[in-house]
Amino acid sequence: MERDPGPAASAAGLTNIWVLSDGKIGDEIQCLAVARALGGGVEKRVVAPRAPWVWMSALGVIDPRERRGVPQGPISGTPPDLIVASGRRVVPYAQAVKKASGGRTRLVYLKDPRAGRNTADVIWAPAHDRLSGANAFSTLTSPHDLSARIAARRAAPGAAVAALAKPMLGVVLGGGGGYGAEEAAAFAARLNTAGADYAAIAATPSRRTPAAFTEALRERLRHPQVYVWDGKSDNPYVDILARSDALIVGADSHNMISEAVAAGVGVYAYRPPGLAKKLAWFVDQLETQGAMRPLNGPAPPFAHAPMDATPEIVAEIRKRLFAA
Repeated sequence: MERDPGPAASAAGLTNIWVLSDGKIGDEIQCLAVARALGGGVEKRVVAPRAPWVWMSALGVIDPRERRGVPQGPISGTPPDLIVASGRRVVPYAQAVKKASGGRTRLVYLKDPRAGRNTADVIWAPAHDRLSGANAFSTLTSPHDLSARIAARRAAPGAAVAALAKPMLGVVLGGGGGYGAEEAAAFAARLNTAGADYAAIAATPSRRTPAAFTEALRERLRHPQVYVWDGKSDNPYVDILARSDALIVGADSHNMISEAVAAGVGVYAYRPPGLAKKLAWFVDQLETQGAMRPLNGPAPPFAHAPMDATPEIVAEIRKRLFAA
């Protein structure tokens, strides 16, 4: 368990919030951003059900090793005022805490828990999930805590990115089946064309980017100044978002695109082969709104207002749970 003390209490009277997940980094990022913005002390709690209980989560079954009352268990201790949760595996755990609190603990789920709308007091989901219900709401982009960090790093980026010439083209890679070595060659050719308007290119792979793709990209880029993160030093992800004059972002990550459009610079969508239809729809919407453009050739800088749904999401949760 990790505790972020936060302020003594929030405007809604929250003193203790649990962020509950099964450890998926994308889920944690969203939940922590919302929980911290709501205020109060925040504790990160991670469930890790073993087989066969992991397959029985949908039936409301909890791994006996992680039930309430087990010392140092993920849901042990006094129930909090609020749980911000994400992931199907955590559903029975959150329900157990709410029951133990006598209904006092409020439950907020980020993304569809796929266990019925009565699973939570409030459910947020991205618009492409098309979730409906009286206790559900959606926004186009997802929550994160990067807007303030981007502003700070813009003034003082890390040394690796600060050393690169301007204007700079930032590249944020995703992963999965569309990121093969052959595709890396085609993508490098696109970057060589797009980079003609820039003095430097800075690229960072994600945890999901195959090493072969990154290596092939590094070998095939033809530009006077290229930086590709080696995966060993601190990831310059936020520095790249902050200092780039334009960004190319893998369309296979809803989180990465949501964070990129918060930077307030032009963003180009790289659509890898096999892109999911709902993510293609999401990118279509951003392109229609002028926040993104397709990567089809030259990629000159363009301006658009920063997009960050986090304040809207937090305000809606406050209104639904704590409005007088």
